[in-house]
Amino acid sequence: MEDFTALPDLASRAFGGGVVHANDEFFATADHLVLPSAPGHAPKTFDHKGQVYDGWETRRRRSPGHDFAIVRLGAPGVIHGVDVDTAFFTGNFPPYASVEAVALPGYPGPAELAEAEWTEILPRAELKGDSRNLFGVTDGRRYTHVRLTIYPDGGVARLRVHGEVVPDPALLPKIFDVAAAEYGGRVVDCSNVFYGHPQRMLMPGLAQNMGDGWETSRRRDDANDWVLVQLAAPARLRFADLDTSHFKGNAPGWATLTGLTADGDQVELLPRTALRPDTPHRFPLVKGPAVTHARLDIFPDGGMARLRLHGRADQDHLWARMRSCLEP
Repeated sequence: MEDFTALPDLASRAFGGGVVHANDEFFATADHLVLPSAPGHAPKTFDHKGQVYDGWETRRRRSPGHDFAIVRLGAPGVIHGVDVDTAFFTGNFPPYASVEAVALPGYPGPAELAEAEWTEILPRAELKGDSRNLFGVTDGRRYTHVRLTIYPDGGVARLRVHGEVVPDPALLPKIFDVAAAEYGGRVVDCSNVFYGHPQRMLMPGLAQNMGDGWETSRRRDDANDWVLVQLAAPARLRFADLDTSHFKGNAPGWATLTGLTADGDQVELLPRTALRPDTPHRFPLVKGPAVTHARLDIFPDGGMARLRLHGRADQDHLWARMRSCLEP
């Protein structure tokens, strides 16, 4: 099975994911489940309810039943696997968990979600404490929400829902950032990931610091570094944003952009162009045919905070992808 953890976390707060409802949050709120940061822990740190945990923790059950939290995916899509992370929960983790999913239009609230027909994508499974519990999913349908159920109670630090983003074409403009991870753009190959994975360049928002981008090791040869991005859909690209924010002594000196068509032809989009440190750049691109991938070459090495590729996407492709994952 492919390592699904390399795929985007559809539930992440970075995409706008959020907890819609939880039946119990006595010790720690369920909002922690979707935080993009790794869970942390400060031992012997207490508030009025006890030890402070960076996760979701329910009270001890004294009656039959179980606890649950419903998460709205920030990026709806096809789920390939879930990570029920119980980091730092040792004597208080749930021994079992299950996950269900549903696809609903609009922005349903707790009442509508309670009445929905949920599909079980992870049957009740055993969990280990203070561990990442990884479970593959082979459903193949597009979902908008997931429900994590723990048996009978306890604490979970993070819920990661890894998969392929499938946006609703009806909610997209004709021209948008077709490289954006939130719409399905993803890195499929690159030359170097020493300091940071290039997938970070495709994340929403501005980079927060130098660690929130792609940075290569220092080259000691005559070659250069590069990254290949598969676009959300074939598109005619018009503008590129090459953002070197926070990279001051380690920004690339120059960059080029090359498009790849469905037939494998190469199209020059941006000739070799000088870049400035710590600067958001925008460049108009050479007009050409629709491309499915874009390759960014940086010379000779360095760091890039964000890469945006704005273009007119193939609407037929987007709708076909959407229809292909509506049924099992």
